[in-house]
Amino acid sequence: MAVLEGKVWRYGDNIDTDVIIPARYLNTFDPKELASHCMVDIDPTFSKNVKPGDIMVGGKNFGCGSSREHAPVAIKASGVPVIIAASFARIFYRNGINVGLPLLEIGEDVEKIHAGDRLSVDLSTGKITDITTGDTFQAPPLPGFIQDIAKAGGLINYVKEYR
Repeated sequence: MAVLEGKVWRYGDNIDTDVIIPARYLNTFDPKELASHCMVDIDPTFSKNVKPGDIMVGGKNFGCGSSREHAPVAIKASGVPVIIAASFARIFYRNGINVGLPLLEIGEDVEKIHAGDRLSVDLSTGKITDITTGDTFQAPPLPGFIQDIAKAGGLINYVKEYR
């Protein structure tokens, strides 16, 4: 997989799926429509200012709450190619993989990454470099089959491609 580079959008601990995409916007499954409301209750500037390739960084238990797949879909449709966090809620982690959105856990090192920093992320090795500060972090690399799911654009495309 390619090395990704982008500006950090930084969020804290326990960012739940209702914050990522509030329930009042769940009357659609259109990714672009979901993206237009992504993070609106916690960061009204996000959907207007996020650029393709920007990277979302969260604290502990990112994606907690309901099991709605809309949350990682909204983030991915916003142009975010990877999320880095201290830890993820397990169902959000699985939903991220299912929609082809790679997720990397780096524990407490996440506290060293700040909003606006530029990161370089190598998904194949798990190496994260904060270009702004020069710090490097190591996430467990994604297993090959998960990298293949991300390359295919999600689990459904992966199954169609590899069955």
